[in-house]
Amino acid sequence: MTDANTPPSRGRILVVDDQRNMRATTALLLRAEHYTVFEAGTGEEALAHLSGGSMDLLLTDLKMEPMDGLTLLKRALEVAPRLQVIMMTAFGSIESAVEAMRLGAYDYVTKPFKESELRYRVERALERARLLRDVDNLATDFNQRHGLSALVGRSAAMRDLTSRLMRVAQSDATVLIQGESGTGKELVARALHAHSRRKNRSFVPVNCAAISESLLESELFGHAKGAFTGAVKARRGLFEEADGGTLFIDEVTETSPTFQSKLLRALQEGEVRRVGESTALRVDVRTVAATNRDIEVEVREKRFRQDLYYRLNVVTLRVPPLRERLDDVPVLAEHFLERANARSPNPRRLSASAVTHLMNYDFPGNVRELENLVEQAAALAESDELMPEDFPLRQARLTPAHGTSSLSALDGQLGLGAGTAGGPTLAQVVEDAERRAIAQSLERHGVDLARVADELGVSSTTLWRKMKRLNLRPPTEASRE
Repeated sequence: MTDANTPPSRGRILVVDDQRNMRATTALLLRAEHYTVFEAGTGEEALAHLSGGSMDLLLTDLKMEPMDGLTLLKRALEVAPRLQVIMMTAFGSIESAVEAMRLGAYDYVTKPFKESELRYRVERALERARLLRDVDNLATDFNQRHGLSALVGRSAAMRDLTSRLMRVAQSDATVLIQGESGTGKELVARALHAHSRRKNRSFVPVNCAAISESLLESELFGHAKGAFTGAVKARRGLFEEADGGTLFIDEVTETSPTFQSKLLRALQEGEVRRVGESTALRVDVRTVAATNRDIEVEVREKRFRQDLYYRLNVVTLRVPPLRERLDDVPVLAEHFLERANARSPNPRRLSASAVTHLMNYDFPGNVRELENLVEQAAALAESDELMPEDFPLRQARLTPAHGTSSLSALDGQLGLGAGTAGGPTLAQVVEDAERRAIAQSLERHGVDLARVADELGVSSTTLWRKMKRLNLRPPTEASRE
């Protein structure tokens, strides 16, 4: 039984060294720092430990027999890809250090090492392990709790949004979320809360566009008994409801300058005054605001207070419209269909031709419109397989953007017309989507392949390989022939 006064473990470490004294001394040092430490005298013994339970860090000697440290490193990362590895050796050399790092080691330390040096390197490695664990938790937890597929996709824009979200989630910085209606701004706000230190307290949303101006102040700040007609008893406001947690103020630009001045004071002072009361109440609230308008235009046109804008705009997260991330349409459609199938006795499946049909649409209603289309098709389709005709769209093709030719013309150039009588395969749909995305980016950036790769979120080598496979070249090169 664990002593109640024993500090919690700071991480699980496996120390591997064929010299028993060295192994025991290293383990003793780390246990003194409140790490949970396991020991192994051989590579095989170490692999048995790794397969039997989760470890955060592998600290292994390089020169061992019969399995050396580099072989153990490779096999350990096959068993546990997220494992952090620090190599130890008395035979330090640039060559062995480079090889260890190339194979996936996080760090390298030469024996004999100072205790302070080992402690520092172990702390850094475990901090990285915690960061990677947070990334995994964001993906798994949010997918279960908030429908992560609506937030994360394959597109570079969504990866950038998720990365920024994760960096700011742990702070208490005020966040302004900008994006068109239907893009999922509240989902982003819930993500910030779910991965913040406030996650065990309340997440309180309020939509300013859905509440009349006369009631909004009472809704947010609360009111005293008799403060106005109908106030038959005192009522807490949403700021008080969110104390210790997160207050999400949606469509904040729909408020009047008079209300904005009161909101600014509450944010600056960290206190609220109920309508009809003179005593201020302290509140500890993280504020996340959102708008579907261009808030800078609202400020210039004097419809939104500049001082409140600066108070809210500490960190900005932009949620891209669906037309800017069409590569995410297949995974979103599958997600919404799975949800619809869970509520229906007649499960449906998406045909590849239906996916192609959806990817040729610009979704003015964004993710919300796609969700509606999928749910409607799942409810009304006559066949178990959803076909293009089950998705009536308001316009047939994407509209031209960035001065490029229309995508219908681009389809003709790239051979993306109708598939075979049985419809294209899923692999063909994915290949067509890749071809489309690369071709569009090439039209925008020409021979500047570095910008193309950056926009698409791939390395230059991957871009070159895909262009070669898809027989694509920058427009300036193609025009020479």
